[in-house]
Amino acid sequence: MRKDIIINSTPHEVRVAILEDAEPVELIVERADARRIVGNLYKGKVTSVKPGLQAAFVDIGMEKAGFLHASDVVHGGTGDDDDDEDGGDDRRRGRGDPVPDIAETLKVGDSIVVQVTKEPISTKGPRLTADLSLPGRYLVMMPKGRHIGVSRKIADRRERVRLKQHLQQHRPDKGAFIIRTAAEGADESSIRTDVRYLSDLIQTIREKTQEVEAPGLVHQDVGLVVGLIRDIFKEDVEELIVDDNEDYRRLTEYARFFAPDLEKRIRLYSGDLPIFDHYDIEPEIKKSLDRRVWMKKGGYLIIEPTEALVSIDVNTGRFTGRRNQEETILQTNMLAAREACRQLRLRDFGGIIVIDFIDMENEANKRRVLQEMRTHLKRDRARTKVFSVSGLGLVEMSRQRVRPSLLSQLSDTCPYCDGTGKVLSLDTLGNHIERLVHRIAIVTGEKRLQIQANPVLALYLLEERPEQFREACRTFDLELNVMDDAALHIEDFRIVSLASGKDLIAEFEKKARGGRR
Repeated sequence: MRKDIIINSTPHEVRVAILEDAEPVELIVERADARRIVGNLYKGKVTSVKPGLQAAFVDIGMEKAGFLHASDVVHGGTGDDDDDEDGGDDRRRGRGDPVPDIAETLKVGDSIVVQVTKEPISTKGPRLTADLSLPGRYLVMMPKGRHIGVSRKIADRRERVRLKQHLQQHRPDKGAFIIRTAAEGADESSIRTDVRYLSDLIQTIREKTQEVEAPGLVHQDVGLVVGLIRDIFKEDVEELIVDDNEDYRRLTEYARFFAPDLEKRIRLYSGDLPIFDHYDIEPEIKKSLDRRVWMKKGGYLIIEPTEALVSIDVNTGRFTGRRNQEETILQTNMLAAREACRQLRLRDFGGIIVIDFIDMENEANKRRVLQEMRTHLKRDRARTKVFSVSGLGLVEMSRQRVRPSLLSQLSDTCPYCDGTGKVLSLDTLGNHIERLVHRIAIVTGEKRLQIQANPVLALYLLEERPEQFREACRTFDLELNVMDDAALHIEDFRIVSLASGKDLIAEFEKKARGGRR
């Protein structure tokens, strides 16, 4: 499988696409007015302690206070030889160690140095930890603790031992380390360089902490572009192609210092077309905002993000297959498993995900589909967990959520439907208006009425409802006309008095309330 990284930079936005066999699987967007804060260190001030939640809220100088759980306050731990290279939740919780009582650990007004682990999402502030971790090219350093861990993705036992021996020779007296996956095959000199870089960095952070008043920024993580070469640009990447001269200079300088063997793989794009058009990435970005995702052979997915979870529904669509029904369903589900994994990475959905595959009778086929999902999710940089098929035939899984999804970054809630995707039908609105005309005529006694409505609704009333309104005019001796008003929402309308110009809906509601007393 060929892997490439494509970077498009403008003064207002940086976009990064990760391609696998020329197909986009990840898209990261960073805008000038919304720089990422994951990895940043702040000197914060505790604003409230919630014993019931075993958590504290910490002001780090942002719009919303950060959330700090008791398990993330202090740890350091002893760790073991098998770690997540990002210093993940298992390490922070100490793998079974008791969680300290938050009320005994922190008080309102306390200053504390914290690191952002999750971006603010929706109504939630950033997720914080006091168990700091500083990533280098080959190592992650945790100032608290003493253990050495090795990424579980480095499977060879002799390589794990070799790397630990190199690190033992050069590690400082204080601090724990995790050897990252990128260190596989690295020589002693590379490990030593990373140790020096991280040791100098933590010393700078300690000095800055003494100077900064809470709340304030202590350390800003490297930007998106340089962070890529540190975290993603590894031996399995064929090329990193960038269209900005300054980014090219920074990337080659960083590679020359930390990964000189990769410098030759960095290339400055000089084509005539915009870089994302040249690599057919722009159409994929547009598709990533669609509910319906077409697959090869005619099947499709319907992807629906909600507040609680993301649902994915699998459909055969136009695919009928050449064999029996079970074989057709299996082929569709296998394609869907692969595409669902790609879409989750591309759209960066996190939290709970429920996939409704097409029902299969054969248990072996169900296991094949699950295995296909797990195989493709191994490529995902986010932590994932897939559960067995439920009694209703659903596959439940979870995916680590670090930042807002691509959909929330690239779109706003529709001001017309308020994000529901639905508005009341014209028939429903017509029936409602007809009933209101009857009630207003009875309660207010007005004889000359005008309905003011959106042009679409007004045209519907004139063309589809003339007989009903003529009947109302005969019954209540009314003069009634319809006028369009483009400023009105399609669901909004007014019924006014032609004699006085009064809003008759408001008057009717007032009199109706009075009559019920």
